Amino acid sequence: MSAKAVNPSKRSKRAKKVQQSTAAKHHEVVKGILAANVYDLAKETPLQPALSLSERLQHSVWIKREDLQSVFSFKIRGAFNCIRLLTPEQQQRGVVAASAGNHAQGVALAAQHLGITAVIVMPNTTPEIKIQSVRNLGAQVVLVGDTFDEAAYHAQQLVKQQQLTYIHPFDDPNVIAGQGTIGIEIMRQSSQTPDAIFLPVGGGGLIAGVATYVKYLNPEVKIIGVESTESASLAYAFEQNARARLSHVGIFADGVAVAQIGQHTWALCQQTVDQVIQVTPDEICAAIKDLFVDTRAIAEPSGALALAGLKKYAQTLVQAQTQTQGGQGQAKAKIHQQQRLVAVLSGANLNFDRLRYIAEVAEIGEGREALLGVTIAETPGSFREFCKQVGKRSITEFNYRFSSFDNASIYVGIKLAQNERRDQLIADLTAKGYQVADLSEDETAKYHIRHMIGGHPLAKKVQGERLFRFEFPERPGALMQFLERLGQRWNITLFHYRNHGAASGRVMVALEIQQDQYQDFIGLAKELGFPYFEETQSAAYQLFLSPY
Repeated sequence: MSAKAVNPSKRSKRAKKVQQSTAAKHHEVVKGILAANVYDLAKETPLQPALSLSERLQHSVWIKREDLQSVFSFKIRGAFNCIRLLTPEQQQRGVVAASAGNHAQGVALAAQHLGITAVIVMPNTTPEIKIQSVRNLGAQVVLVGDTFDEAAYHAQQLVKQQQLTYIHPFDDPNVIAGQGTIGIEIMRQSSQTPDAIFLPVGGGGLIAGVATYVKYLNPEVKIIGVESTESASLAYAFEQNARARLSHVGIFADGVAVAQIGQHTWALCQQTVDQVIQVTPDEICAAIKDLFVDTRAIAEPSGALALAGLKKYAQTLVQAQTQTQGGQGQAKAKIHQQQRLVAVLSGANLNFDRLRYIAEVAEIGEGREALLGVTIAETPGSFREFCKQVGKRSITEFNYRFSSFDNASIYVGIKLAQNERRDQLIADLTAKGYQVADLSEDETAKYHIRHMIGGHPLAKKVQGERLFRFEFPERPGALMQFLERLGQRWNITLFHYRNHGAASGRVMVALEIQQDQYQDFIGLAKELGFPYFEETQSAAYQLFLSPY
């Protein structure tokens, strides 16, 4: 009999056996979760409402605050549960772990608490804040390679050489059980059963534990994994129907930078995960900002991953309702169909110097800022006219350098109004005669060009150029007021402005000012009432911008 012609009764028996075997495995995992006494070191973290996001997304959003653990990450649960269950002989020999940081801190703290020697192997790319935290907990740190896989290989060599016990960051039943205690807390803390729970996915320990418990308790709750587009190992496994290995892993969300889902975790995820959502680094940055607004927590990228996926999911729900309902019926549907969505904020071990990058792209990731390349006439007053056409929208960035007498190319960031779409803004500007290129999704524009606009124009094209820095109160309309008063007489040859959220806006501007006009300009600058500084003799200007 061929494989395609299986007897229905045999197929039914086989399916029943598989189902029974799966149920038995899940029962064992749930028993392990219920027996996981992690609270000597871990704490029960709050389930906190995200009021601003709930209003914006039209669904009830809740945040599970695992960033409030003593090591600022959920990883302490699995690490402690695993180490406490080692035999006395294993504990005496000591433990070793490979980790990009959060698991490392969990292992280090658990080992310190139990009086056990711990060696932590970390990739060289691990943020310094995590390395130092592990050392502060008394563990020995060994830096090897650039990825988790390289660190894990070296850790296995130490297991053989020093007879240490390897504490896996995710693919161990006792680690999975420890992480699963989050599922117990979410279900107990929820006054209403969640419609969906969103969990970040790296190797899969967290989602495997939580999903197995929650599905065992209530199969109707959706379990949704969220992965970075740079390290989507679970999505790839589902696509290939096997534990396939990614050829490349990005490290922006370093806490989930894993090339292959775990063996134990994959077996559980296959049966319990309903959906996997992928999010970009820009969308993760936007979620970090949202978490700060609603909770004042500053999440690391992997810590904000679940919320980024929740936002994407909620937006699809709203879009689906909008398409199927109309008028008052639509508004009523939004009330009655509002879902209760829970996202796990899994960690907050963020290097401070990464905040600048995150803040830079958060608005783009949220779709609240448009980055445009606009061609305008190279004539005095063209800047002011363009700002007038932008209207009441806030200009977040404005970069320009003189290049020809005909047209000027400007790089401009514009904050979009609530519910305003980028294509609407572009259509408005195009209708007013401007040539507009949308650069909002252009990687070169976002991360490089905005910092490189400038250079040395030909000396014969620019005469008498002088460079000034101005500071003015950062309030709506301040930039427009500055341009109206400054650009009425002198030709602007360079302009750079970026709103960094500070109390004062900073502008770098160069103008063509002939020697006999210099005192007139200084008089105008004083009348403006803003602090200003001439930078014509600046070494940076002379090296990179001056036409002479």
